[in-house]
Amino acid sequence: MLLMLSFCVFSCKTQDFTQPQYGRNETQNTVTIKKVYNFRTIGSIKNVEGRTLIEGKFYRSGHLHKLKTGSFKELESLGIKEVIDLRNSKEIAEKPDHLPADIVYKKYSAFEDEGDQLSQAKKLVLKGKVNGSDADKRMIDFYREYVTENPEVIRKIITEILESDQPVLYHCTAGKDRTGITTALILTILKFDKATIYNDYLLSNNYRKKLVLKRLKLADNLHFLYPKMDVRVLEKLSWVEASYLDAAFGEINKKYGSIDTYIQQVLEITEDKREEYVKKFTN
Repeated sequence: MLLMLSFCVFSCKTQDFTQPQYGRNETQNTVTIKKVYNFRTIGSIKNVEGRTLIEGKFYRSGHLHKLKTGSFKELESLGIKEVIDLRNSKEIAEKPDHLPADIVYKKYSAFEDEGDQLSQAKKLVLKGKVNGSDADKRMIDFYREYVTENPEVIRKIITEILESDQPVLYHCTAGKDRTGITTALILTILKFDKATIYNDYLLSNNYRKKLVLKRLKLADNLHFLYPKMDVRVLEKLSWVEASYLDAAFGEINKKYGSIDTYIQQVLEITEDKREEYVKKFTN
């Protein structure tokens, strides 16, 4: 699985980079925390009933391995008491979160790389045996599988976030794919429309733009190290695309008939409970 290959292997053939899809109408108040990428809250957006999501209830980001001790007070000021790590056990072992002692830390991985697919995929990328089309297919396959292969884990993640009475920060490695899917499901449960959900999803490209462009530029400049690597692979692993989220929702519709059925049967959220969540997190 190529999803977590957001590592920067700085090598590729010199060529122009493609223009990613960016989110529009950013309503979140920007919160910058040193060494933590794609950190943001979700709020001040209206659902289909005209209710506004209360800002500061949900926070999302990339990994917290490089979180500075000096930034602990920033998490405290935001009221964050719980962190949910969506990475697999190997990712966590290699880059464990650096957190305040009083933070409740939980990990729920719906993807475990038991066959060491990431390391194997990395070798294939370096040898130029994975191209942009391959990477695109693998990303789409990942999104399809993530929402349906380990439904009990997805249910735990969603329940943990929605049942919390304190602000929760959830994250994966880059804060864009697993975190993006989780956010899309939460916003769907809270009755936000597709345009709003996809816009929030695509904002990961906005928040990661500077980092990704820096990586791509360095990769282009150092292409001689791994001349066979296809730059499009690095691009596919660096940006999010609406088609990826389409794949997740498409798989849900294919397997369960509708997102509403998925919410009720897989996430085990009754219509009454859903309304309770809507009232809890919007006004």
